[in-house]
Amino acid sequence: MPAASATKRKSDASDAGSSRAKRAKKTAAPDFSAAQTLIDTLLDADDDDEEPELSIADMRKIAEYARHLESEVAASKPKEKSGAEIAAAAEKLRSACVSGIKKQMSWKPSCKTGGAKWAYDGVCTDPTIFGSMLNISGAPRWKAHKYTVAEFEEVMGSIEASVRYDTLELMGNVNVRYQPDEGTFKMSGTYGAPRHVNK
Repeated sequence: MPAASATKRKSDASDAGSSRAKRAKKTAAPDFSAAQTLIDTLLDADDDDEEPELSIADMRKIAEYARHLESEVAASKPKEKSGAEIAAAAEKLRSACVSGIKKQMSWKPSCKTGGAKWAYDGVCTDPTIFGSMLNISGAPRWKAHKYTVAEFEEVMGSIEASVRYDTLELMGNVNVRYQPDEGTFKMSGTYGAPRHVNK
């Protein structure tokens, strides 16, 4: 009985080893060293040298290597977003901006003149999403743009904050800066209490 048990354990171990070997074979990268050598030989040859003869098998190796490189390049490219994905990401970014701006709108003496300042810094690495947030088709063609409050709220939605005895609103112009290379942006402007300002 003990001998049979030992045999069974050995069999289990060898099965596990063979399955590991099969997995390793599946994940092993293809060997294109022969194709790379052929390419190096062709590129290193001078114009005066006798042209090296390539067999069908050699050309197949080079073609397979080229196809492998094409698939690697295709796989490394980011997947293009659909219109719905861009719109959803733009809406999420818009909500974050509006929320961030509102959080800064608190009462201070300069609210009486409409000169209280706010500034919101954000990150958006996809220019198309940033453009969609601002109702622009595609990426913005500018690095800085000035909006009136009406124009800004038309694309971002109404932005106001309630304080104890007043309602604070955006006033003046809104400046928007975008750095596509860095994927960062900044929005800034002023706010105040219209019932004091308009007196």
